[in-house]
Amino acid sequence: MNVFVFDIETVPDVETGRKLLGLENLSDESVSSAMISHVKEATGQGFVKHHLQKIVAISAIFRHGDTLKVWSLGETHSSEAELIQRFFAGIEKYMPTLVSWNGSQFDLPVLHYRALYHGIAAPLYWETGENNPTFKWNNYLSRYHARHLDLMDTLAAFSPKAFVRLDEMALMLGLPGKMGMSGNKVLEQFLEGKIDTIRNYCETDVLNTYLIYLRFQFIRGILNQDKYNYEIELTKNTLIQSQTAHLLEFHEAWEANNAKIPA
Repeated sequence: MNVFVFDIETVPDVETGRKLLGLENLSDESVSSAMISHVKEATGQGFVKHHLQKIVAISAIFRHGDTLKVWSLGETHSSEAELIQRFFAGIEKYMPTLVSWNGSQFDLPVLHYRALYHGIAAPLYWETGENNPTFKWNNYLSRYHARHLDLMDTLAAFSPKAFVRLDEMALMLGLPGKMGMSGNKVLEQFLEGKIDTIRNYCETDVLNTYLIYLRFQFIRGILNQDKYNYEIELTKNTLIQSQTAHLLEFHEAWEANNAKIPA
């Protein structure tokens, strides 16, 4: 396999928020609150638009050759531009299949806008056949192509009415799910300087997504029972060998939950 499962975590882009709302003298926390309130007044929902989302973490699982890697791109002090650059550099180097949960609706549009903001080039990602004819019928951008698999979109048969939250699907399949953290706590953790906590949470989200992906590949017939079991054991061993607290906690919760359902 050559698969890159990813997830991003974001907070409001307070620098742009200050410019748009004329809030130059307010703190980051106050500007974030003002941006959320502004959106609520306009739409009734507290979701800041995609282009005003600043990326603070990108986590991934990379299954390549004989290896499986779970990590967050960059370091806790890395800038948004560096995280995005690393994301697209990986695509340029390995040309993997991208896998996400709701990536078409959220993660990729945010990455598009923020790459535009920082001026980050990603020729292979944006290729649709002009320079490489094989990308005409299979590229990263078209909804029904295979280089990016949005599991939520695909499993819902591309019907928004059938969309399911990652946490609900994970728990239904006996996976740990959110484990006490959620996306609506990311801003609070960010303002407190707890980037490690955000990165760890993001890594557990990609683990949930990856394990759903393996199950999906099994029901598609891409993985037979033996290969599916091998991938599951490889994932468990990777978590155990990491000796990292949040990954070990995920493994423990997974082992406890998995006994309740068939493999």
